[in-house]
Amino acid sequence: MDNAPPTKRRPLSLAARAALATGFALAAFLGLTGLAQNKANYASELSAMHDRLHNYAIAYITGTDITRAGKVTTPDSQPHPDFSRPGSGLYAIIVGNDGFRWESSSALGRDFDFVRMLSPGETAFEPVETRSGKLYVFSYGVSLDSTDKRSVPLTFAMAQTEDQFERQVATYRRTQFLWLAMLGMMLMLLQLFLLRWSLLPLRRVSSDLAHIERGTRDHLDGPYPMELTVLTKRLNAFIDSEREQRTRYRDTLADLAHSLKTPLAVVRSQLENEADARSLRGDILEQVRKMDELVAYQLSRAATSGRRTIASVEPIAGHAEDLVQSLEKVYAAKNVLCEFEIEDGVSFPGEQGDLLELMGNLVENAFKWASHRVLLTARSVAKVRGRAGLELIVEDDGPGIPDEKIEKILQRGVRGDERVQGHGIGLSIVQDIVKAYQGELHVDHSEELGGARFSVRIPPA
Repeated sequence: MDNAPPTKRRPLSLAARAALATGFALAAFLGLTGLAQNKANYASELSAMHDRLHNYAIAYITGTDITRAGKVTTPDSQPHPDFSRPGSGLYAIIVGNDGFRWESSSALGRDFDFVRMLSPGETAFEPVETRSGKLYVFSYGVSLDSTDKRSVPLTFAMAQTEDQFERQVATYRRTQFLWLAMLGMMLMLLQLFLLRWSLLPLRRVSSDLAHIERGTRDHLDGPYPMELTVLTKRLNAFIDSEREQRTRYRDTLADLAHSLKTPLAVVRSQLENEADARSLRGDILEQVRKMDELVAYQLSRAATSGRRTIASVEPIAGHAEDLVQSLEKVYAAKNVLCEFEIEDGVSFPGEQGDLLELMGNLVENAFKWASHRVLLTARSVAKVRGRAGLELIVEDDGPGIPDEKIEKILQRGVRGDERVQGHGIGLSIVQDIVKAYQGELHVDHSEELGGARFSVRIPPA
């Protein structure tokens, strides 16, 4: 028994989807158009037949006279040759009182007993079923005066077979179908051409992406239509971001390997020399400590993610509370109080790891230098297309940072006080993250608490 999973059907291309949708819409439109035209033509042909039979009746009325004796004389000439040809499908009947009845030569052998007398001035147009088929009959009631002013009521009935009428309608339908079919084919071909022309920019984007994959191009250069410009800009930003990330990882690994060469060489040299155990142990521990610092630094830098082209949104409040609770345990001896001024719903326009690195380094630095108080402020800024940026401010009541030392402490590996334990890379990591998110880092004096104030402003994603 074959248990192989069924093959997934390949999705239709955009061109095929558009062609099918257009084909269905065009078929429906032309079908409804044809139906409406057929109904309009049917009503028009029926109205034309009514008018034609009415004119025939008027012609017969005009040619009919009443003698002095009250005898009805019919016209010698016919308004149409078919009235003189038996079985032509066009018939004339005149009926009157006292059993008077006259029929045209075309009506010989036909049964027209359905013709009834109408009042003078009354007309009727209706289909009638007969043994010979369906007829459309127009009847006109009149009252003609004889020479002695005696009125004679008559009814003139003009009849036409359905076959003749249907032939005219069928001819129109065939012609209409032919033209609509030709028009539909022409429109489909035109639509396919327009679709192919309209999708050329997408094919060009696909081709340019293939060139980028093969390494023959660096970016999507265009030019592209306005609707694709935002997409191609985002794709170029994504390509740049991925390249920067690969470069950063490669550089980090190279820096780590280069940094470890010197401590490892020292350890090797100490092992090769005949030093006493106490001195050897101290030297190795010192080098291990340095390697630990270097590894922590390089791993921290490698963990810093670049700005994403499609950024997530990470809430601030929950992470801030968890971070402060952990730091309060670490610095319990200092009894530091951390206050929050966090705007409702404020979020970080990026990845959680970047937020934790950014906020963690700033708040830990504040705990390290604060006397008793730390203030964490977070609020939304610069909303663009429904997304908001972030302003994060961390203040403490410590000794602060002199203006001439601000630039120095932001350098990688430099600590504000050599007596304070640390790697001297926390603020450097903050700078890397802020730079990756195209933000700004500002260090100055806290007017409220009196110590240092670190302000970070991240634009919307």
